[in-house]
Amino acid sequence: MTSAAAYMRVKMINNDPSPDFEASIVIPVYNGADTIPELADRLSRVCPTLFSNYEIIFIDDGSPDPSWATIQRLTATVPNVVGVRLRRNFGQHNATLCGIRAARFPITITMDDDLQHPPEQLPALLDEFRKGYDVVYAVPKKLPHAWWRNLGSRMIKLILSKIMNIPIQDIGAFRIFRTELRDAFADYHSPDVYIDPLLSWGTTSFSHIAVEEKPRTVGESNYTMKSLIKATLSIMTGYSTIPLRLASMLGFFFLIFGVIVLIYVLYIAIVVGSIPGWPFLASLVSLFSGAELFSLGLIGEYLARMYVRTMDRPVYLVAERSAAAETKGQGE
Repeated sequence: MTSAAAYMRVKMINNDPSPDFEASIVIPVYNGADTIPELADRLSRVCPTLFSNYEIIFIDDGSPDPSWATIQRLTATVPNVVGVRLRRNFGQHNATLCGIRAARFPITITMDDDLQHPPEQLPALLDEFRKGYDVVYAVPKKLPHAWWRNLGSRMIKLILSKIMNIPIQDIGAFRIFRTELRDAFADYHSPDVYIDPLLSWGTTSFSHIAVEEKPRTVGESNYTMKSLIKATLSIMTGYSTIPLRLASMLGFFFLIFGVIVLIYVLYIAIVVGSIPGWPFLASLVSLFSGAELFSLGLIGEYLARMYVRTMDRPVYLVAERSAAAETKGQGE
């Protein structure tokens, strides 16, 4: 940790009323041409009251709509706005990672582009962060999505909390953390990116606050049941050995079960003088075959991910950058 970062941490823990905060706000954008102008305007009104210096980094994740043209216009007209355009759609977490690595200031804030994460909630998020936590999440008091997506989100959060070995399950894309945490995953190059497990590589100091999250009024969510299932599977197999351990436990259970059945069959054969017929044996074969195939499927998933990672596919590729028209602190 640098002396400047250590000094900032001490000031935050002591609740200094006027700390010299500098923050990078990272916002992945996909089909956000209709929402990011309002988001940039609201951030430009909130951030000067909280930070002595800040930047708003919009990452265009291969949007087919005019998002990049909108970002370029914002960088030319709104102070402190920076734009990055990726060559194609890599995914929300990949785009977020690009922004995190481009951040220039000691504090990084990430949020969505659809106005569901109100910039006006940043003071509450910062207040919790000032208590000395490394990562603070702002989670909605009430999930605003369809029941199936809420259920899928809760499942993913539960899995993430177990993988990250943290007590909280309230995890989301609206978060604030120390930029220095990115050093823990500086050498991470897999195309399968999920920010929260990566943050847990550098710290276990997490907290969260409840905020009012607005329902989406423009456009439609890009998340489907298929994408949630894919995300759950990717997180489980990409950042944890829990599935392999479950497969091992399952195999051990069936081994014990097989021994018990063998003892039972031998007992019947010795005492009664007969052995149960082929339906019983067929059911056992089906049972053990299912367990074996299940375990092989999990192992195959891991092997597939190892293969993908050996291909050295890029996490993201920057096609173009658009610099801020003006970057200055409030004290100037």
